[in-house]
Amino acid sequence: MSDVAAATALVWFRNDLRLADNPALRAALDDGYTPIPIYIHAPDEQGDWRPGAASDAWRHHSLAALDRELRARGSHLRRFVGPSLPTLQSLLLATDAEAVYWNRRYEPAIEKRDTRIKQTLRRQGVRAESHNGALLFEPWQLATKQGDPYRVFTPFWRTALAAWRLQPTWEPPARLPSSMQGPEGVALEALKLLPSRDWDSGFWEHWTPGEAGARETLETFLEGALEGYAQQRDRPDRVGTSRLSPHLHFGEIAPWRVVAALETQRNAARAGDIDAAIRELGWREFAHHLLHHFPHTPERNFNPRFDDFDWARLVQPRLQDWQHGRTGVPIVDAGMRELWHTGWMHNRVRMIVASYLTKHLRYHWRHGARWFWDTLVDADLANNTLGWQWVAGTGADAAPYFRVFNPVTQSEKFDPDGRYIARWVPELAALPLPLRHAPWREPATLRRFAPDYPPQPLVDLAAGRDAALAAYRKQRG
Repeated sequence: MSDVAAATALVWFRNDLRLADNPALRAALDDGYTPIPIYIHAPDEQGDWRPGAASDAWRHHSLAALDRELRARGSHLRRFVGPSLPTLQSLLLATDAEAVYWNRRYEPAIEKRDTRIKQTLRRQGVRAESHNGALLFEPWQLATKQGDPYRVFTPFWRTALAAWRLQPTWEPPARLPSSMQGPEGVALEALKLLPSRDWDSGFWEHWTPGEAGARETLETFLEGALEGYAQQRDRPDRVGTSRLSPHLHFGEIAPWRVVAALETQRNAARAGDIDAAIRELGWREFAHHLLHHFPHTPERNFNPRFDDFDWARLVQPRLQDWQHGRTGVPIVDAGMRELWHTGWMHNRVRMIVASYLTKHLRYHWRHGARWFWDTLVDADLANNTLGWQWVAGTGADAAPYFRVFNPVTQSEKFDPDGRYIARWVPELAALPLPLRHAPWREPATLRRFAPDYPPQPLVDLAAGRDAALAAYRKQRG
């Protein structure tokens, strides 16, 4: 037996907090290295979009779960506080590591940073490799026949399906080689990811961060909500969605594993539901495609025609009423309260609350994007940007600005029994069903059953719609 220790490599975990289907970890093992798993906390390197409070809370628990998975295999996670490049350089020296492996991220500030890190390390003779651990297609893989990025989802997805080549799934070995060289880093608590006040406690009744939680969520989806998904996914009063979005964002499960699991369920009866679920993953791919090619869009309109749009002057108390579910429109308030209590909101309701903010209140979509960024556990820069600009009518493949969701008719259609409203706005549960959707229609009944609920919406729905359309006509002119 040789006394020579195996060469080591740093495996830099970021938003890929899993062991299975982890291309960076697999490449390090395949190349014969003993992996030294590390995490570097450097939120300031994400520019104007450092992670929000809900994301930080999730990351704390996900990092703890990753460390448990590593320890079960004889390894462990070492945590450090940035900056990233000097930290990597000092660790390379301290551990005698020959290489650094990581999985790519696609946020503009991170892409630029990672490019600089890779170039610097390679100039210093270090093997630096990055891999695709997050997407079915990298943002630069798909292009129009003219070589341009796509701006509309349908042709993008058509091209994606034609180029469909799924990665095989991969399970990590039962035991991982480990190294004791170099510093151990800091305790998880030293990253200060948890809120100083315990406002996130309600989240964990609904979520289990980490790889095991992601797999459990996928199994629950396959056994339950997948049945009828194509029709049920728009119903917030039912468990009709996969709820995989935070697990995908933090890389606790690979999208190709989700697709592979869906395909095991395929038969003639379920084909429509499975295609609809995979198509939702396609929207995630499209969001990253747009963010890569149009990196200005988290801050500026995709469509520059809206740069001079007549947004309303911000009234801070009104914005706060929207943020905290006090608009007087029950479906909007239900969504905003669900967000505050669980760190998540049903996708159909996300569109309704976003339309109310950008159309009826006529506030700039950035105000909503920032609030979602801070309060969503699945806050993802690509998805957040695409979603808000889509609803506002300023983005790629956007709903036209003049398409204004009527929150009452949306509520009546997608929460027909008022159960979603009753759950999240319980003071309205005693109202007769029609009034749950629009309680201002009978002021006396509202005062009797819910005297503390706003007697009127922040803006009259018809007046808000008319003002939005007038602003749109003015902008077109």
